[in-house]
Amino acid sequence: MKILHLAVLATLAPIGLAAQQPTAPAGPPVNPITTSFKGRIGALHRNVAAAFDSIPASKFSYKPTPAQLSIGYIAAHVADDNYFFCNNFGTMKGTRPAEDTATADSVKATWQKDKLMKSLKDSFAYCDQAFAQLDDAKLADQISITFGGNSRMVTRAGMVLGHALDLADHYSQLANYMRLNNIIPPTALPRSRTP
Repeated sequence: MKILHLAVLATLAPIGLAAQQPTAPAGPPVNPITTSFKGRIGALHRNVAAAFDSIPASKFSYKPTPAQLSIGYIAAHVADDNYFFCNNFGTMKGTRPAEDTATADSVKATWQKDKLMKSLKDSFAYCDQAFAQLDDAKLADQISITFGGNSRMVTRAGMVLGHALDLADHYSQLANYMRLNNIIPPTALPRSRTP
């Protein structure tokens, strides 16, 4: 009986000790640059959507001065920008309702909040899909873009960085508009503590 106990102990002891050993840290992500961009852009998508969601529909025509954009205009503009940038992440191209592409920005700015939010959230969903085409090796690809009637060559990395900067710029703009209307921007809200 003692031999059986010793045999079981001899078998289980190394397993127990192995379970107590610290695990080796995971290696770096396979695509560290695109992984970093994806995380940051995903957070910006969430923050911009949360900002628009928390602004009452009655404030979508608000702009601090006549020269500035209204909140509704910013929503339509961000949706347009999302397709501009994300259409250049790979071969996938976003499809949009004809009304979204054929309507003047000044008219889209007056659409109801629900319609603007659907367009915006659809553009975020498309960007998430378009981003899945990227890996670090493709960031150096040269692509041709046309903006304002002028074409030029840029890298995909430039488009990804441009997308992140554009979202950050518009989130900052929205945060200022929100504060002017006594609305706390999503990133300024207290964070819940997890136990």
